[in-house]
Amino acid sequence: MKLYTIGFTKKSANEFFDILISNNVKRLIDVRLNNKSQLAGFAKSEDLQYFLKKIGQIDYIYMSEFAPTDELLGGYRKKQIGWDEYEKQYCSLLAQRDVLKHKNVSIFDNACLLCSEPIAKQCHRRLAAEYIARSNKDIKIIHL
Repeated sequence: MKLYTIGFTKKSANEFFDILISNNVKRLIDVRLNNKSQLAGFAKSEDLQYFLKKIGQIDYIYMSEFAPTDELLGGYRKKQIGWDEYEKQYCSLLAQRDVLKHKNVSIFDNACLLCSEPIAKQCHRRLAAEYIARSNKDIKIIHL
């Protein structure tokens, strides 16, 4: 099973959709806290859902349970907490929410977790992917 992750910033729409299509992504799972902002451009949730289906026959799913809380994200952005603390609190949040409890892990096969950060190193989508992968040893994470 392949589980991809991608951030939309610093990518043109052309580049973004080409990456998803060339990697045979079947569904995009939006894990952003704020997915309706006009600042998201082509990645605003309603527009993105339309573009994904029309351009690449890719399904769109919003899974808010994988999004950080306002407080956690705000604390990190305002530099009130560092990355290590953010990572610890976010992973604890996923466990508290028991985000995989009612999910068939097959939904993540050839799926791609979406957030805004251009690279996965310090983004919650990487942490979410790692959390999901711990539930099934056959999952391979690929950051796009």
